[in-house]
Order: sequence, then C-alpha cells, then structure tokens
Amino acid sequence: MADRRLQVFHAVAKHLSFTRAADALFMTQPAVTFQIKQLEEQYSTRLFERRHGGISLTPAGELVLGYAERILALSDEMETRLSEMTGEMRGPLLVGASTTIAEFMLPRVLGEFNALYPQVRARLIVANSESIESRVAEHTLDVGLIETPAKLAGLACQICCDDELQVICAPDYPLATLASVTAKGLIDYEYISREPGSGTREVIDSYFRQHAVPVEALKTQMELGSPEALKGVVSTGLGFAIVSRAVVAKETQLGVLAAIPLNPPLKRSLYLVHPQDRFRSRLAATFIDFAKSKMRELAS
Repeated sequence: MADRRLQVFHAVAKHLSFTRAADALFMTQPAVTFQIKQLEEQYSTRLFERRHGGISLTPAGELVLGYAERILALSDEMETRLSEMTGEMRGPLLVGASTTIAEFMLPRVLGEFNALYPQVRARLIVANSESIESRVAEHTLDVGLIETPAKLAGLACQICCDDELQVICAPDYPLATLASVTAKGLIDYEYISREPGSGTREVIDSYFRQHAVPVEALKTQMELGSPEALKGVVSTGLGFAIVSRAVVAKETQLGVLAAIPLNPPLKRSLYLVHPQDRFRSRLAATFIDFAKSKMRELAS
C-alpha cells in the first residue's frame, strides 16, 4: 500500500484544488490539508504555491508528482499481482458511469458481476460523462462508462454498445400522436433538455445541428441533471425531452409516457474508458469484458 500522504498529494496535484481532491477521496478538506502539510514538513519544502483563488505546483511539487504517479501505479500493480496469486478475483473495483447508464443499465451489470465474483467490492460513482472521463484520466476510477467518445489524452476508449434516443412526452401532448418526428418538426414545441456536460446533451445538440436546427432556436424551458428529472417534468405535459429508449421502457409499456422515434433515427454508441498508460489488473480486464457483453444484451 502506497503512503496515504502520497495518494492525497496526487489527487490535489491533479485537481489543483483541495476541495475537489477531498471530494474525490471521500475525505474532509481539513484532513487533506493536514496530509499535505505533513508531506511538506517531511521534505522541508513547499509542494504548492497558494495564491488567491487557486493553487499551483512548485518545482519541487512537479518533481514529486512524477515520482508519485510511478509509485502509486507500482503499488496498485503489486497489490493486484499478490491477490491474483491466490487464484481468486477479489478486491476493490471503482466504476464511474454517466447518469443514464448508471440508473438504467449498470445496476444489473454490477449485480450479476458480483454474483459471479462475490469477493469483489464494487463502488459506483455517478456523474455526467465529462466528469467521469476526468476522474478516469486522474486515476481515481478504474473504469468509466460514458455516452460520448473520450477526449482526454491517456485514455483507452472502446465502444460498449449502441443505443437509440427517442422523443418522449405525456400521452396527451400534441407530439404523442405522431409515428415519428423530424428535428425541424420539434422547433414549435417546448423542450426539456439535459444539462451542459451531459453526454446525452452533446449527442442531441449535434443531431439538431446536423439537421439544420440551431440549438438556440429550440423552445428550451429548462435544463435538468438526470433522466428521472426529465421524465418527471415531461409527464406533467410541460413539453418534450429526448432520452435513451432504455430510460422509458417501463413508462411506455405502462402508458405513462409516449415515445416517438426521430426521423432519421438518432443512434449513438456508449463507451467504456480506462487509463491507457497504467497496468490493468485481471479484475479490471474481466469487468471490462463482462460489462461490454452484458450492456450489448441490455441495449438489444
């Protein structure tokens, strides 16, 4: 196990924020500050320049960061190799997922994986695709499942499965009677959108632009942070939203919401990301293969 102070330093150096590092490590900010102070006292040097409105690494901090990344990677590899010698799949697995995937696909994936490997302790972090990608790049997550291709350097990105997005509305909303609808056909209706940073939002905005509909031309009523929130607002009859077909399978079956396919269809790929420059444990590799197979099954 690597020195905890080194783990805390690495998180602060990557986030350049004591507060964000504390959130990522599930620690309090004073505890993070104390660990950094101890490390600076040990080496009799400042590792961070503390300025009004932010922090930056000192030259000594830059040097320590390079060594910290190598030490932490070797520590993880050692622990994994030792556990694999027992022949059992065990240990922590840190998985991040975008909201849509986490709420409507991943519970079954994690449940069935845990049934196969009961010694594995999976922890799920839920955020939008942008945040999950950042955490995987910072090595605070082993694997991420997101809704857009990875943009950050140092990440391996694989297509996990395909997904279709559809318009949803209340059963008595004017759009509900249509067999399909074009992007231009939605301009005159009230729109309930996902928040900026959402992978779903990025895909939808791109679809509108590809079909000559400026996003600014839509009658956007509000921006919400989860599919559940979208469904709740749309069910009141306030407007329409665009979500994954998997998100509303139950509601459309029960007749609570209506789903209308887009014309042409809006399909996207869901992606699995993991650090490219780091040793990948047998546990992480096994989960990646299992998740890809199971999510293809769920999306079909």
